[in-house]
Amino acid sequence: MRIIVDAFGGDNAPLEILKGCEMAVKKFGVEILLTGSEEVIRRVAKDNNISLEHMEILDAPDVIGMEEHPNELRKSKKNCSLAVALRALDEGLGDGFVGAGSTGATLMGATTIVGRIKGVKRPALAPVMPKSEGVFMLIDCGANADCRAEMLAQFATMGSVYMEKVMGVKNPRIGLANVGTEDTKGDALRQETFPLLQQSGLNFVGNIEARDIPYDACDVVVCDGFTGNIILKLYEGVATALFGMIKGVMMSSLKTKIGAALIKKDMYTLKSKLDYNEYGGAPFIGVKKPVFKAHGSSMALTFCNAIGQAKTYIEADVVGAISAAMAGDSSEQ
Repeated sequence: MRIIVDAFGGDNAPLEILKGCEMAVKKFGVEILLTGSEEVIRRVAKDNNISLEHMEILDAPDVIGMEEHPNELRKSKKNCSLAVALRALDEGLGDGFVGAGSTGATLMGATTIVGRIKGVKRPALAPVMPKSEGVFMLIDCGANADCRAEMLAQFATMGSVYMEKVMGVKNPRIGLANVGTEDTKGDALRQETFPLLQQSGLNFVGNIEARDIPYDACDVVVCDGFTGNIILKLYEGVATALFGMIKGVMMSSLKTKIGAALIKKDMYTLKSKLDYNEYGGAPFIGVKKPVFKAHGSSMALTFCNAIGQAKTYIEADVVGAISAAMAGDSSEQ
């Protein structure tokens, strides 16, 4: 299996990306096709004693920055590392793509270069996140700020397929993020989406409030990208702030320092469970080939895990399963 990687996407590229690729080759046994400046990649690898074994390089000296408009991917940045990587994926030079660059540009390229699965109205960005019991998927978390009800219904179908195929959750529970649990709650979008989910044949458990998401309310949280991005950022922020406060308490006196030493290992286990680095990246679900977006600040471990997620996604043939689900939806209309 070969994974195409944008070596120059993200805040810590290319060093942490190359480290993560080296880890992934050893851990998952994949081949890697790197895109980016070959000269820089080889120099950074040599200076940091990084092995490029089982890796090839597709030279692409240009880079699209986080601050640049996504449309530049089709204009002035046609030969940037991201565009070259996605064209390589479309041409069959690899089985999947992983990058940590601009979310907007990645979505633009995934949609216009690689293309959508037939029947999918909009691809969705869908990270897997921790909850009290296992993990849940948040779909959409930022690809589509404005949505229609039928789009959210498709997100639910695609999220259900992913959680079952990749995460091993049988008959995943689908919840609609809302301001209350009553059937009639919410704005027009939520009220129009609710009956569609009821009639979908999915394991729809109804509306869920944000405060219940961490408490195993469901396995797939469905929302528009604007709402999802707020949930995502708040989730990450609260986890970081909470551990900061706990650390402050633990270091406040000799007594608490002794207690901290006794539970240090357990606290690291808990922190690891809540750390996004452990989950790697998020797929753009609905694209006709696997495209994964890693966090912009990804370090080596995060990127390695994102490659591992992409490998599982490919092996489970999630694209094929979603294609079949979309074909089924079309035949019923």
